[in-house]
Amino acid sequence: MDSAEAWRDCFRNWPADVRRRGVIVTSFGEQVPFAEFMTSDAILLAERAAPDAVGARMVMVPYGDIAGLKIIDSLKPQQLAPMGFTGGAVARRDKTR
Repeated sequence: MDSAEAWRDCFRNWPADVRRRGVIVTSFGEQVPFAEFMTSDAILLAERAAPDAVGARMVMVPYGDIAGLKIIDSLKPQQLAPMGFTGGAVARRDKTR
């Protein structure tokens, strides 16, 4: 799986109990805060809470140009398990139940 597929899967499997907001870090160094998003096969459509300096409220980013994702809400690690994360804190908490 290449990084574009991984990012598409990440956004498509966003946990239902986690707000759909954060900051996308692009491969060209831009940080794009978003308050909502939609997915397609090749591009992520991110909606900003407020327009940027040129008045743009939405931005389309090819998955291959996503370098990172910052989640701005306070979460428990197991909340991200639907995105495919395993082990670590998620596994330790499951064993103590």
